[in-house]
Amino acid sequence: MQNNYLDKLLGLIVATFFISTSGVLGRYISMPSEVIIFFRATFAMIILFVFLKYKRVDFKLKSSKHRLPFLIAGVFMGVHWVTYFYALKLSNVAIGMLSLYTFPVMTAFLEPLFLKVKFNPIYIVLGILVLLGLYILSPDFTFESTTIQGILFGLVSALCYAIRILILKQYVHQYNGVLLMFYQTIIISICLLPTLFFMDISGFQSQLPYLLLLAFLTTAIGHSLMVYSLQFFTASTTSIISSIQPIFGIILAYIFLSEIPTLNTFLGGGLILATVVIESIRSKKG
Repeated sequence: MQNNYLDKLLGLIVATFFISTSGVLGRYISMPSEVIIFFRATFAMIILFVFLKYKRVDFKLKSSKHRLPFLIAGVFMGVHWVTYFYALKLSNVAIGMLSLYTFPVMTAFLEPLFLKVKFNPIYIVLGILVLLGLYILSPDFTFESTTIQGILFGLVSALCYAIRILILKQYVHQYNGVLLMFYQTIIISICLLPTLFFMDISGFQSQLPYLLLLAFLTTAIGHSLMVYSLQFFTASTTSIISSIQPIFGIILAYIFLSEIPTLNTFLGGGLILATVVIESIRSKKG
């Protein structure tokens, strides 16, 4: 039983590492965020389609009532990706990822509304800690600051991601996790298709290897594993365990982009990640 739990936990950690590569790739790829996400979703859609056909997974929806929730989840996922990449480009990998990782607390606040679980007042304390961490990340608050803009985009991204997780949580026991990710990539690709006609795509050929890496490693494998893990952990616990992602991202950014986090980043990020540790321990006791 213990080994089974450790295997599932290891799968979640691997998924988190793969997803963390989005920080470096999002910062490195020199194309508009909307265009990057279109190609990311489209390439991932093709990869997932081939995999699902190979596994002979049934593509049909189990109920017509699932169409709207899946559509909404796909739109939120698309907005999450686009705003996250804006956050990365406006600030840096560390700040972009740390601001995104306010989503575990957002998830905990929103979970009672989506899944009818009881709200725990401790989330108010954790929310205050997160706000303090965000302030330390960029104490000179001015909307002209690209760092502040990056943090704000990261917060919007976090909110969209939390909502998307909570919507899909209700269906993970009925559908294959890879299939759910496939549905979302279809929706995102359709929504962002118009960007090809009015945004700069001139760098496509030179950026193709990185776009493929983003689609295959980060999206097709990482996010599918993450959705799959929702079967075994609560939405809040999944968010919390996966919050080691910024640590992976910061290490990768140091190796590949030579980005060195400031002291404020360590302090503010430490507070944000402390909320993760606190909630992880609290959830384990619960």
